[in-house]
Amino acid sequence: EKHAIQVKLSKIEEMQKLQDKAESTEWSTEDEIEWLIQTSDAGPMESTETPDYDAIKNIDVNEEAEKLGLDLVSLSQKKIICKRCHHLQNFGTVEESLRPGWTEEPLLSQAKFRDLLRPIREKPAIIIAIVDLFDFSGSVLPELDAIAGENPVILAANKADLLPSQMGQQRAENWVRRELEYMGVQSIANIGGAVRLISSKTGFGIENMMKKARKLADEMDGDIYVVGSANAGKSTLLNYILERETRIMQKNDKSKGRMKRRAGNANAFKSAVTASPLPGTTLKFIKVEIGDGRSLYDTPGLLTEGTLTQLLTPEELKVVVPNKQVEPITFRIASGKCVLVGGLAKIEVCGDSKPFMFTFFVANNIKLHVTDVSKADAYIAKHAGGMLTPPLEPGPERMEQIGDFESHDINIEGNGWKEAAADITLRGLGWVSVTGPGTANVRVSVPKGIGISVRPPLMPFDVWSVASKYTGGRAVRKGGKTKSGKSRKGVGRK
Repeated sequence: EKHAIQVKLSKIEEMQKLQDKAESTEWSTEDEIEWLIQTSDAGPMESTETPDYDAIKNIDVNEEAEKLGLDLVSLSQKKIICKRCHHLQNFGTVEESLRPGWTEEPLLSQAKFRDLLRPIREKPAIIIAIVDLFDFSGSVLPELDAIAGENPVILAANKADLLPSQMGQQRAENWVRRELEYMGVQSIANIGGAVRLISSKTGFGIENMMKKARKLADEMDGDIYVVGSANAGKSTLLNYILERETRIMQKNDKSKGRMKRRAGNANAFKSAVTASPLPGTTLKFIKVEIGDGRSLYDTPGLLTEGTLTQLLTPEELKVVVPNKQVEPITFRIASGKCVLVGGLAKIEVCGDSKPFMFTFFVANNIKLHVTDVSKADAYIAKHAGGMLTPPLEPGPERMEQIGDFESHDINIEGNGWKEAAADITLRGLGWVSVTGPGTANVRVSVPKGIGISVRPPLMPFDVWSVASKYTGGRAVRKGGKTKSGKSRKGVGRK
């Protein structure tokens, strides 16, 4: 029933938007984005037929709503969402036919999403490009420079709240700049460009970032567009901004007491923009008015090639995507030994390499297991989906769906025991820091097509503060007690 009402409402909203558009028969470049939003069911920029503006202006919206059986007054007081968004918000799941990257539906294709983003470069705009600090190489858009053109880019490094407490803000920002330069991203150097650490979940850094974006928007007389890879946190950012503005308005309205979140009014706090761990949640431009004639647009997330999250189910994504501060774990790995990152990756030391320290920066719910290389495949076959997750049950069936693995051999020149030499990134999972003297001969095995890379370490001096020992059942941090004096326990790496 709700879905049927939403379909009818979308028809009414389309009539209202067309009426607004009919007020002027001359379309500027700025109107192009609005037209793409309203005609998302048509192919990109296909429609050339001139509309009958007089007929559109004379449409009686209330009469049309009555014909459809809609009470616009009562419905305006309710929040109705489509079936897809309902499942995403409440269950974090969606039918495969409605999931970008898993469906052959043309309207959900990456080509369609890129067509929507293409006109942004042709107008004055401020680009907020969100990247995921825990999947940096897999979340920097290869087409960012093409999307931005000469417009200023504020690169928002999201999930800063999940970094270990030892990581300083300035140190992280400098590292991000170096990595962008190494990756050849040039638009960050446009006039007005900047790097900001933020957290879409907690709001850290968002206010200062938005102040800069608003100032640039006023100077350029343009709007703000939030772009990024799928699942980087764009919709969560917009929801934080919307909720913050709502609370400010409630605070300023003295006639209404401050509303607290209770079971009876939970819908009042439900996200205005659907957000979920599933890549490709947002399917079109979502416009948010932010005052003084300025607008903020959420845009569809683009899928980057070689990212492991595209192979995972919604339930597995909840395990892989970090939702609280990551607790890194360090293992001492000798030649002939390996670490299994769930059933999704294998890191082994080969040849005549001396033992090295490997520090894993992955979500806390991913189970790590140290074993002999000769026993690894049998262990995965037996325990994937059980003692070794992700994938989740049924393990053997999911491993077959994920497909064959391929190995990458890497040689890393160590910097000694006090400083990590390099990070090995596992696109969609996190990264592993390598510390030790001499040369480490490392073999990384991941599903075919999944990207890995070697980069300068993000946290080169923190290996010993997160070192652990492996008892055969779980990883236990070294150092008997926490800062509060309590004995340290295992950290979930069973």
